[in-house]
Order: sequence, then C-alpha cells, then structure tokens
Amino acid sequence: MKRRSFFRIGLTTAVLGVFKPVKAARVFGEITGGLNESNAPIVISTWRHGLAANDNAWKVLEEHGPALDAVEHGVRTTESDMTNRSVGIGGRPDRTGHVTLDACIMDEKSNCGAVGCLEGIKHPISVARTIMENTPHVMLVGDGAKDFALDYGFKHVKSPIKAVKKEWKEWKKKNKKLFEKPVINTENHDTIGMLALDSNGNLSGACTTSGWGYKLPGRIGDSPIIGAGLFVDNEVGAACATGLGEAVIRIAGSHTVVELMRQGRTPQQACEEAVARIIDKHENVEGLQVGFLALDKKGNYGAYSVFNGFNFAVKSTGQSELIDAGFDRNW
Repeated sequence: MKRRSFFRIGLTTAVLGVFKPVKAARVFGEITGGLNESNAPIVISTWRHGLAANDNAWKVLEEHGPALDAVEHGVRTTESDMTNRSVGIGGRPDRTGHVTLDACIMDEKSNCGAVGCLEGIKHPISVARTIMENTPHVMLVGDGAKDFALDYGFKHVKSPIKAVKKEWKEWKKKNKKLFEKPVINTENHDTIGMLALDSNGNLSGACTTSGWGYKLPGRIGDSPIIGAGLFVDNEVGAACATGLGEAVIRIAGSHTVVELMRQGRTPQQACEEAVARIIDKHENVEGLQVGFLALDKKGNYGAYSVFNGFNFAVKSTGQSELIDAGFDRNW
C-alpha cells in the first residue's frame, strides 16, 4: 500500500472516531469522494398539479440553475392556473368572500420569506422571495404584505374570479352559521409544496396555497410558516407538508421530518414517523388528512400520509412521474 493511501485511510478512521455519527458520515463522504454520489438535479412536489410545476422547475435545473430559482419558477405554474381551487387567485375564498393567499420560500443558506393573508396579488411566492431578499423580516401579512408587494411592482389583480364567486354565493346560502366548521377533504387542501436539489448539491423549497376553502377570515395554516409547511436544512434535507395545517403546526411538521433525517432516518422513515406523531396527537383523526414529502442531500425522497389519496410528482434525469404515497389508513 502506498504511503499516501495508508495515511488517507488512517485519517478517515481518526475522523470517524472523533465526530458524532451524523457528522462523521458527512466527513467520511467528503474525504473519500465516493460516498456522496447524488441523484441531483431532482425536483419533487405535492399532488397531481406538481407534474406541470416540476416541468417548469426542471427548465431551471437542467441548465444548472439554482434550486431557489427552480422552486419559485415551478410553483408559479400552479399559482397561474385559474382552474386550481386551492392555490393562487383561482382559489376558494374565506367565508366572507375574500381570497387570501399564503406562501413561503427557503434557500440553502436558511434564508426565508413568507406572506400570509395576502389578497389580490397573483404570485405570493414571488412576494415571499422579495421579502426574503429585501427586508430584515421573514413574514408579512394582510394589508402590510399587499402594500409591500405593490411598492415592489407587483400588480393588483381582482379576486375572486367569476366562477369562484358564483360557487361561494351558492355555498353561503347553505352555510349561514358564522362559525360552522367548513368541510375538509381530499379536494380542499391540496397546497403545492416543492423541494429541489440542484446540480451544485444545494436544496431549496417553496410552498403556496389559498388555504382552507371557506375558512374563517384571518385564518393562516401551516403553508407560510417556516418549520411547519416547509423547512430546508442544506446539511441534511428538506421537507414540506400538505393537508390540515392546524395539525401540521402542532408538531412543527416539516422541521420534525428534517430533524428525523438528521438523526439517521431515511426520508421515507422520517415522513412515516411524523405522520405517526400527528395521529398520536389527536383522539379522532376522522377527516384529518396530512401528508409529508421529503428530500435528502443525495436526492433520495419519501412521502407518507394519514389517509390514502396523497400523491406526489417527481422529475429528474430520465424520470417524470406521479407516485401514490404510502399511508397509515384507508378513508
């Protein structure tokens, strides 16, 4: 054995003995150069509308662009879809008829931005990024968020759109009690969350929604909350959530998934454990759908939900498909 090779192996062994297991694994990969092979670039996103969103995100990734640009570009696709009733201007309003939008974005340096209860702006995800890059704040809400967006050149658009307003009026006739609980189901919480790993090995994520249809005015779910609807740690991985936001918030869902990956779980195992925690925190999970999606630094991904029906889209070199996630129980 050559002296240089002998020294390299000896140094590696010494490193493994000094660092904690997670850190040691990372350093070992860096020294040997062969254990950090990645599936990058790759992009994953929630639900069927993620297929089109991934296609546009891929246009950035295949040109070796940054994951941050990819996720913003990708979810803007869904925000622009006027037929989508849970994301963007085409989404369902709150019970008073106002369409309020929530979004957040996070990059590989843990920079993040978010908006909540934003009304009349077509691309809340881009407003969130503008907050991240131009202010010392993370989140702006309501009129403050809208004024900020207008000041930075975003155009006001009218909402709700005609078809949605008609649906709302019909709903209102049947639901006259102010605090009657809205119905949540598989069609009424399909936020788009997107995670990307670029060719430089950096992660970013985005999440955007119009929220729970016919919600109480002022309600904000998990989607714009860093650590709940989305979390990115460039050392470990990224995760996003979809479903009943209140349940996700209770366990800081996306952060929990990423921390479980830091402790050694695979993305799939981490999603499954987070779902188990959701179930453990609720005496009755009837109608409580939550799904998690995760991506690690090597491009491995996982997904899991409380009930069946959650699917996610994956796009990488030679792969573009919609996959049914695993689940804990049947509807």
